[in-house]
Amino acid sequence: NSGEFDDLDFNGAFNAISGVLEGKGAGKVTTNYRLRDWGVSRQRYWGAPIPMFNLPEGGEIPVPADKLPVLLPEDVEMDGVQSPIKADPQWRKEELNGKAVERETDTFDTFMESSWYYARFTCPDFTDGMLDPEQANYWLPVDQYVGGIEHAILHLLYARFFHKLMRDEGLLSSNEPFKQLLCQGMVLKDGAKMSKSKGNTVDPQAMIEQYGADTVRLFMMFAAPPEQSLEWSDSAVEGANRFLRRLWKAVHAHVESGDTAALNIELLNDADRDLRRKTHETIAKVSHDYSERLTFNTAIAAVMELLNEIGKFEGNPAVTREALEACVVLLSPIVPHICHALWQDLGHSEAVIDAPWPQVDESALVKSSIEMVVQVNGKVRGKIQVAADADAESIKDIARSNENVLRFIDGKTIRKEIVVPQKLVNIVVG
Repeated sequence: NSGEFDDLDFNGAFNAISGVLEGKGAGKVTTNYRLRDWGVSRQRYWGAPIPMFNLPEGGEIPVPADKLPVLLPEDVEMDGVQSPIKADPQWRKEELNGKAVERETDTFDTFMESSWYYARFTCPDFTDGMLDPEQANYWLPVDQYVGGIEHAILHLLYARFFHKLMRDEGLLSSNEPFKQLLCQGMVLKDGAKMSKSKGNTVDPQAMIEQYGADTVRLFMMFAAPPEQSLEWSDSAVEGANRFLRRLWKAVHAHVESGDTAALNIELLNDADRDLRRKTHETIAKVSHDYSERLTFNTAIAAVMELLNEIGKFEGNPAVTREALEACVVLLSPIVPHICHALWQDLGHSEAVIDAPWPQVDESALVKSSIEMVVQVNGKVRGKIQVAADADAESIKDIARSNENVLRFIDGKTIRKEIVVPQKLVNIVVG
């Protein structure tokens, strides 16, 4: 119902309509940019100097290259009232070609400092400029960037500005500053973002003094996926502390039980193999959650499950030790202090941070036997244990001989037997 513009796609309609309007003198095509010039000067108490000289006759000029960098004064009094830069007349004085000039006392916007720090980290000892291209190109771009959601627009936009400027100046060769970005959520209290104006902030120092830094770290990593907001909960902090106490007690109970012989996988029974399989499943999951998914809460949950299994286990001490050592190393990025102590309590002389990351033993993941459900006419009547490599006929024989299954098939004609590998057997009788 658009007359002469019927059936046109967006671009065709845009061009046709604008052409008609221009032909009638009723309008013209223009391009609007939301991007504006960035005013970077600030009247801050302290900050990065703006490299400009103010001239006595008025106006300003950039500081020549031979007088860069402009360094802040070091012999200053921080009174919290007046900017030490503006309060220091000697610092402002400078000379250029025999003529007195004055340094600019306004400072750069903070974004001018925070937009390229990741690049400076590659060469902190370099003194001949912003970056050492050799070191910058070795390290950059950043593999994984983690930042607050409130910085997800402006800071990242300015970081790209700086990065492309440094690329154009030959300081580095990559086009983008970061390969991957994770925007972490905010900390909430009673459903609202913590802020001083609302008076709903929680001082973590009080919790650290009561429970230790590891407990607070564990709670914050476990309470929510990193990209979601975290609801602060004092009771959940207590729960994190209880878990760490359980880990501490489990390690010390094992150590106090005496020396442990080396693990010999040829001598393991089914219960030993079950815990060992759980240990290596946990190593695989936690490694994947840390490195690929960045879901620290699920990694912690996996270690908690493993500790539960250790608590119920009464078998080979060497299997227990392997599981406990895995718990300690896997948790060490989250709770480094307690893990450092427990690692040494387990008899290791090196720090846990220097311990090799646990490797998955694929052979430990293979089940020697599996549990299968047995149905009679579609209803569950029993469960059986069969060898993992058992053939269908062997599985049927075991299913038919199950005591409870016999009650429902005895004296009846078996019309069909269906085996779903590694899951169930359905016996149809009539």
